[in-house]
Amino acid sequence: MLRDLPRPTDPNLLVGSENFDDAGVYRLDDDTALVQTLDFFPPLVDDPYEFGRIAAANSLSDVYAMGGRPVTALNIVGFPDKDLPIEILGEILRGGAERVAAAGAVIAGGHSVRDAEIKYGLSVTGLVHPKRIVTNAGARPGDVLVLTKPIGTGTLTTAAKNDKIPQTDLAEAIDVMADLNAGACDAMLAVGVHAATDITGFGLLGHAREIAEGSGVTVEMVAASVPLLDGALRLAGEGIVTRAHKSNLAFHSERIDVAGVGASLVNLLADAQTSGGLLIAVAADGTDRLVAELKRRGTKSAAVIGKVSARSAYSVVLR
Repeated sequence: MLRDLPRPTDPNLLVGSENFDDAGVYRLDDDTALVQTLDFFPPLVDDPYEFGRIAAANSLSDVYAMGGRPVTALNIVGFPDKDLPIEILGEILRGGAERVAAAGAVIAGGHSVRDAEIKYGLSVTGLVHPKRIVTNAGARPGDVLVLTKPIGTGTLTTAAKNDKIPQTDLAEAIDVMADLNAGACDAMLAVGVHAATDITGFGLLGHAREIAEGSGVTVEMVAASVPLLDGALRLAGEGIVTRAHKSNLAFHSERIDVAGVGASLVNLLADAQTSGGLLIAVAADGTDRLVAELKRRGTKSAAVIGKVSARSAYSVVLR
């Protein structure tokens, strides 16, 4: 749909929708640019407070992926107030506020509408220096790929919704989803990296493709090196993944080579994630320092999962 819309011509729009980056970036002056993003979705977990934390962390993540610092946020709410107690919405907003405060930002207001189902998220504005923007289009042949959170949130939340696992088995996934990517952002800025994106609805394979095509390179990943949440691969083997994995694989099939990798793992790596980690492309000689900086900041993972090579027939090669 976007290709039929008029393209912005303002030279101060430094990052738009051309390469499916995580957020838009608009230059105010030589030293300051705005990072702007918006995201919201229905509940993934039963606890309204935890849902609010997860949704807020997910929205804030787009700013971190660009190398920015969140400053303000606006709540976006859809709520069936005639069907559910308003106290549930209060808990969702409380959870969101907790994550925004943890990010050092402030909630400046928001908007709500009556809806048939609950939806919640944030519109977030951040700041970044125009010369320190990190996009998904700067990866170079020889770069190393580092992932900062394990994969599997879509599978685990789907399993819980379908009573395949108890809600108590979601503790690790909730902890990962609610975790801010602030430390990962600080680490990549301290080291200096070439590209980054956060892993969300298109899954690891889909977002790796965005880096590959935005940068004009091929991304090569080692499937066995990708960190996974406990139980996620077993559940994927039982066919418990989100519906998005099928559309993701169908959309990317001609651009991704997964020959020799088991179907369960491929489905898991194509599955939609919520508030996933950052996938970072860093120069080979900066890899050890980036991993050390990530560990020092307590990120959920600091896994080397592949490399970047010159462009080949495929955008992503998984082995």
